[in-house]
Amino acid sequence: MNLKQLEYFVSVAELGSFSKAALALNMAQPALSRQVRALEVELRDTLLLRNGRGVTLTEAGQRLFEHSIAILNQVAQARDDMGARRDEPVGHITIGLPPSIGRQLTLPLIDGFQRQLPKARLAIVEGLSSHIGEWLSSGRVDLGLVYNPESTNHLTIQPLLQEPLCLVSSARASAGKARGTVALKSLARYPLVVPERQHVIRRLIESQATLAGLVLNIAWEVSSIAAIIDLVCAGYGHAVLNASAVVASGRADELVTQAIVEPSLASVLCLATSARKRATPLQRHATQLLTELVRSLPQGVAAQSQPG
Repeated sequence: MNLKQLEYFVSVAELGSFSKAALALNMAQPALSRQVRALEVELRDTLLLRNGRGVTLTEAGQRLFEHSIAILNQVAQARDDMGARRDEPVGHITIGLPPSIGRQLTLPLIDGFQRQLPKARLAIVEGLSSHIGEWLSSGRVDLGLVYNPESTNHLTIQPLLQEPLCLVSSARASAGKARGTVALKSLARYPLVVPERQHVIRRLIESQATLAGLVLNIAWEVSSIAAIIDLVCAGYGHAVLNASAVVASGRADELVTQAIVEPSLASVLCLATSARKRATPLQRHATQLLTELVRSLPQGVAAQSQPG
């Protein structure tokens, strides 16, 4: 097993096709197939299932894929670290962002890298906070923003923003009805459109509802925050979200938000890094840039930094 074989395997797995991977790698498809097959022979396991539409990972292939991503990222980080002169931020960094805030930060992040870190390369991936935490632990992501992370020895956490949660309703359907706040106990009256149970906001509102003895009216369960807002605008129900999600949707003028009180609910946006990896000059500069951008957002109340 060598790094080239792992790189070839990852390309095939990510693109889902030997032909697409061969094109991206600028090599002949038979040669690529031989390299991946040699990997399967050495590991004595089938890594990819071939079908008419391309390839899919087997269970063993998924495990090797996760290891390969971590290994290749560590090798790239070692090269960047060895190539960095003094405190010069060079190399490649991957930043994970939650979808609710990614739209607000992607453009200023890229603009900041272009102006401040011209020798660095940036990749931005979006995912749920739980997924970003896993990617940080595996090495797939170098730096990430996560909401309400659980305490762990694997991650270093720095709180940046505290965002109140609001009941989000269609402005058209709520004309003349909505007020500035809504009590938590009143949420049971509203048909809710909520994300899946892995989502931090879903976990937060359900745990608080349980403590208050409430049974929530879950009308629809949709994984995409953008789709949830579309359903709310169309009158299919209400949502519980933070202000940044409403702003990022681009449909704030079609929505009414009411802060949840008695008790108030809030999600805390944190900057997370792996506690196992030494920060490179590029990561330190990227951390500073991302922190400044988050704290310049109009939503939320700045949280005091705490060790995590």
